[in-house]
Order: sequence, then C-alpha cells, then structure tokens
Amino acid sequence: MQATPDIHSYSDTARRGQRSSVRIPLSIALLSAGFASMSLLPVAAQVLPAAAEVAGSPPQTTATSPDAIKQREQELEDTRAQQKSAAELQQKLRADIASIGQDRSKLNQRLIDIAGQVRSVDTRIGDAEVRMRPLDTREQQIRGSLDSRRSEIVEVLATLQRAGRRMPPALLVRPEDALQSLRTAMLLGAVVPELRGRAEKLAGDLGELISVRKTIASERDKLAVDRDSLRDDQTRLAALIDERQRKQSAIEKDMEAEGARAIALSQQVDSLQGLIAKMEQDLKSAAQAAATASLRGAPGNLNGKPNVGGLKDSARLSPAIAFASAKGLFALPVNGVKIREFGSSNGSGGVEKGISLSTRAGAQVTTPCDGWVVYAGPFRSYGQLLILNAGGGYHVLIAGMERISVNIGQFVLTGEPIATMGTKSQVASIIAANASQPVLYVEFRKDGTPIDPGPWWAANEGEKVRG
Repeated sequence: MQATPDIHSYSDTARRGQRSSVRIPLSIALLSAGFASMSLLPVAAQVLPAAAEVAGSPPQTTATSPDAIKQREQELEDTRAQQKSAAELQQKLRADIASIGQDRSKLNQRLIDIAGQVRSVDTRIGDAEVRMRPLDTREQQIRGSLDSRRSEIVEVLATLQRAGRRMPPALLVRPEDALQSLRTAMLLGAVVPELRGRAEKLAGDLGELISVRKTIASERDKLAVDRDSLRDDQTRLAALIDERQRKQSAIEKDMEAEGARAIALSQQVDSLQGLIAKMEQDLKSAAQAAATASLRGAPGNLNGKPNVGGLKDSARLSPAIAFASAKGLFALPVNGVKIREFGSSNGSGGVEKGISLSTRAGAQVTTPCDGWVVYAGPFRSYGQLLILNAGGGYHVLIAGMERISVNIGQFVLTGEPIATMGTKSQVASIIAANASQPVLYVEFRKDGTPIDPGPWWAANEGEKVRG
C-alpha cells in the first residue's frame, strides 16, 4: 500500500502543475480570495517579508508605476470631459432661454418643471443616504470583528505560507486571481483540517463584508449620478430664475427703491401682523398686490370641487384654486423633516404658530400655492422672510431661507422656485434650540390670525397639486 504523501510531496505536485484529487472546500476558497478585500494590510505585512524572502522578490523601486500614470491620464480625461459637458450645458441654456423669448407662460412652466426635478432628485439623494447608513455601520462592525481576530488571521496566513512554501501573489495584491488562492486553499484543507472551523467563520465574515462593500459601491455610483443630475438642474434653474427676475425688473423700473423702502418700513414694526398691514398699506407694490388679490376674488369650483386643472395655465395672473378650498392639496415648500408642529411648545413658554422643517443645505424652496409677494427681505429674528397674499384673507409666511429669488408685487405660481436654503438655521428661535442644520419656518394666517396649516398639506405624493 502506498504511503500517504507528506507536505513536501503536495508542494512538489503543485509546482509540477499535476492535478490533485483533494476537494476544495468552498468556505476555504472564499477565505483565500477574500483576505485582500479586507484591506487589512497590517496583518498581511506580518507574513509578507518571509514570503518575499523565499520567493526572492526583487526590491521595490521608486519609479512611477504604469498604474499611477494611467490614473493621472484618466483624471485629466475626466476633467476635460467635465469642462466639455459644462460648455455644452451653457449652450443649451442659452438656446433654451432664447426659445422662450417673451413668452411668460413658457418661462413659468419651465421654472416649475425644473424646480420639480431638483426636488425629486434631492429626495432620491436623501433616500440613498438613509439606505447607506446601516450598510456603513455593518461594514464597520464586520471590520471591527475581523480586526479583533487579527492573530487568528495571521495564523491562517502563516499556515498557508508554510504549506505552499511561498505566499500566492493573489492573496495580497490580486484577490480576483482565483487559481493561486485555490491551490493554497487545497493545501490548507489537506494539511491543517483542525483550522477549518475557524477558517469557515472567517470566510463567512469575509463573504458578508465583500457583499456589503459591493452594495455600498452600487449605492455610491447611483448617488454620484444623482448628484451630477442635481448640479446640472440647479444650473438650469439658476439661469431661468435670473431670466425671470430680469424680465420682472424691466417691468418694475423702481423695484430696487421699493425693496429698500420695504426694509425701512419693516424696521418700524415689531410683529408679523404689523408688517403685513404696513406693507399692504404703505408700499406701492405690496398694496397693488393686496388690492389685486381682493378684486380678483376667490376662483369658482368645478362641480363643487377645486378646479385643479386651472393649475395647468402657466400664464394665469391670479390663484387657480381658492385657498380655503385647497385643503389636502398643498405640497410642503421644501424637502425636509418636521421638527416642530403647530400648537406645540416653542421652548419659551409659548406655543408654535407654524411648522418647522429641517432641510438639506442649499435645498430648493417652492411655493405651496399661488399668491402675490407682499414682502421679501430680512425681518427681526426670522432671518429672510417671504410673505404671500393668497387671496380670501389668507397669507402664507415662509422664513429661514438664505436667499429669496422673487420681488415684492410679483405673482408666483404653485411649485415655482422662490428661495434657497443656506447651510445653517437662520431663525433665532431655532438657533436657540441648537439646530445646526438649515430649518424652514412656515406659517398660515387668516385675517391676521395664525391657523393650523395641517389640513392643507397633502397626505401623500399623489394628492399634491402641481403647476
């Protein structure tokens, strides 16, 4: 009867390229293929010197590697592609604006459409970031577990080295090279079967780590695409807003003087109700807007229901839906999370007169309804404040933005972009609550009295009115 081959005979057989009859445990193969993807180079470094000595590896040189040169060329090519893309986008924007010409309704519709796209992409980005948090946490947990068993990993690596006489290059630099890893795994399964249980546990953790990392990479790729799309849409939106305001300024020659007068008048009052009254009585543009709101009256209903179809008329100059009839139809003016509700404690002995929404930095703010701008500028502890006269004795107050992009006297449509958020809270009461991220404050008023805006917000995406 033949003698059982010893360790060296296995090594000789492997070197001669002969086939082995030993079966390869899948878990061990995973273990070998997965070590490099752990990025635990300090562990591998403990056994690498011996392997290099046996293999007679040449010393490393300081010359720039072909991979580094290739990477730099790729970075240069990416930069050129980005510059070309930006130039093409600018050309398309100029052509788009030129095609709109003096058609106010077409410009309004483009603004509403692009603003909707910006908010939609912003929502996808937020959702992706939420999905990635538990993945990142799980990756850190697995890495921590593997790191705590570093000595065990070193033992397995050392066994692989002794069994194969040299460390397979794939183990450290090319984990995708399955052949070298499988040969080493074969020897490990034949020579040290007592390590199999521990190896299988390590292989399971490595397999999960590889899976989690692939999922994270996929999510990050999608996120990068969405961020590129968001950047392009924001560029389009900024150009269209500038065009809208340029045309508005051409109509209102004294707009700059009106803006300065509005700020001066705002410093003479202490309350929001006083500000509204002051604007609509003493400021020409705001008074005209308020008078128009009163003269127009409330739009009629269709078969007893709000005429939502009226929102499709982007050339309208008065509300398509009566504010009182629009309950359950409005979209929140910004993507965010409610952190304060109407009627809740404001932290200083009073109650909240509106709602507060925590948002992303630079988020787009749009109008929840049609209305006339009766104030746009800084006011007391509210930071930048926008007040819309929605007709029928209703006013909508929106505060906490960093920049407002509409002017007093201007009629704005549902879903139209009106402002952008900054990087931190601008409202004093929110700052006092240690909120470091931007927060938008929204308040509804009827005949000067704050009312609960809750009934007006749509319960789901499909119920929201759109321009």
